[in-house]
Amino acid sequence: MADGSTNLGFLGVSASLSGRPWRARAADPELARRHQLALGLSEPLARALAARDISEAEAADFLAPTLKALFPDPSSFADMDRAATLLVDALEAGRRVVVFADYDVDGASSAALIVRWFRAMGREPAIYVPDRIIEGYGPSPAAFRRLKAEGAELVVTVDCGAAATDALACAAEIELPVVVIDHHLMRPGEIPAVAALVNPNRPDCGSGQGHLAAAGVAFVLLAALNREARRRGLGEGPDIRAWLDLAAIGAICDVTRLTGFNRALTAQGLKIMSGWANPGLKALMAVAKGGEGAASVFHAGYLLGPRINAGGRIGRSDLGARLLATDDPVEAAALAAELDGLNTERKAVEAEVQAAAIRRLEQSNATEGPCLVVSDDGWHPGVIGIVAGRLRERFRKPVIVIGIDRAADVGKGSGRSQPGVNLGRAVQAAYEAGLLLAGGGHAMAAGLSVRPGAIPELTTFLCEQLETESAAATLADGYDIDALVTTRGADRALWADFQRLAPFGPGNPEPTFALADARIERPMALRGGHVRVTLTDPSGGRLKAVAWRSEDTELGRRLMAGGALHVAGKLKPDDWQGRESVELEIEDAADPRRV
Repeated sequence: MADGSTNLGFLGVSASLSGRPWRARAADPELARRHQLALGLSEPLARALAARDISEAEAADFLAPTLKALFPDPSSFADMDRAATLLVDALEAGRRVVVFADYDVDGASSAALIVRWFRAMGREPAIYVPDRIIEGYGPSPAAFRRLKAEGAELVVTVDCGAAATDALACAAEIELPVVVIDHHLMRPGEIPAVAALVNPNRPDCGSGQGHLAAAGVAFVLLAALNREARRRGLGEGPDIRAWLDLAAIGAICDVTRLTGFNRALTAQGLKIMSGWANPGLKALMAVAKGGEGAASVFHAGYLLGPRINAGGRIGRSDLGARLLATDDPVEAAALAAELDGLNTERKAVEAEVQAAAIRRLEQSNATEGPCLVVSDDGWHPGVIGIVAGRLRERFRKPVIVIGIDRAADVGKGSGRSQPGVNLGRAVQAAYEAGLLLAGGGHAMAAGLSVRPGAIPELTTFLCEQLETESAAATLADGYDIDALVTTRGADRALWADFQRLAPFGPGNPEPTFALADARIERPMALRGGHVRVTLTDPSGGRLKAVAWRSEDTELGRRLMAGGALHVAGKLKPDDWQGRESVELEIEDAADPRRV
């Protein structure tokens, strides 16, 4: 096994079929050597650990993350103790508590965590999730007035609320106490008047846990609640470790940085999830036909997450939270079946919008700018974010997809960005320039509302704002490779060795491998636009491989043509019919004759 690097790029690839240079993932060789000696690691694994900037002091906890070693003091979060006091006050007084959640997985899992704690303590809070189409994102004055009229005495917002200034001002006006549990970025001086606001990204929070999803913040809140309940003589409180699966799925599906405490939360949560004790997750796994074995990031992020999200995208927004909160297997089965059906519908709508968006971009020769903005009438607002992400992967630049409602004279857009390009800041600048009705986000994602007639001017503005960052990001957009392997060496033992780095996600990318001069044999187009092949090379091995959603791309066309290619991708387990092998998920390729 070698690193394969040259001055021109890994295997000499300066421009692959995706237009990217290949690079050996940079690692300090001395740090890699120390990891190898101190931890008894293989040389490739030690190099990969060093390439992820894991220091000697961090390495042992990184490879075996535990909550005991990494759990933060809840009191280190601003307002955490205040929030715990208010919630236990409400518990003891029997006040009517409403959990107000965002409609995605992180919101649903956060809501379920808080509901389950109250239930274990003898109370049952209500769940309220705003309708994505009618009410939009987060709390609104109208929603708070409605909850107050229905008898709510305390509202806990989860995965939303930190920026809902108008709604929180309304809550104060109508004397409705609100506790905010959030993780979204906040500006200095933007802390609203509220009963308590727990957010590791509020400017004055010293927890150092700003990479947590809302579900991670909610899990720490449960620890604070148990501590406050014990202080008051209410017992030990529930064993919150049983609900780590909910914290893990929130972290994974919100694509948070899996380092430090968040990594421990996710790793231990996947172990809990593997027992499938949560009736909702078990029922959803059943309809997804995912089996009941060990849970992984793939299960959480690609099988369960999209189905939980489907309710908020094109169905009833509270379905996901209700599924994760229920203890009734019959109710769970019914909710899972409904979400699975909505997910099937979502995929069809998504495919239609994606195909239309690609046609519009390519027919108008609009794929060359630093930021792509594409719009049309009637595109469903529940899928435009997914489509923006797909187009970003395809075109390797920031993309905003806007669905226009002509009757309301408004376009709702969602954007996804490239590393190094702060799309949220540019959208905020567009709002401040008067081009948007609403807009905001963070570096990698943004949302907006705009008058249809302003879209051309918005496109010009965003391209000007992002031109410098986008050009720099394009130059930096390489494909990083951890190791060069052969078809014979790419085996289950290699995969298992690198699995010691799991779970993978932002801050800890999944290892990538390259094969040189691989022969492409038995190419086959599959339903869904995928391409399957068998790879061979002089080592004498044979390796099954697949390139997802590639049939209409240059990668897919070259794979279907056969011949020899340098190939790069990720190793995945292949347990079909008990074979315990591996296959390669091809992500890029290069012509050896042109490097």
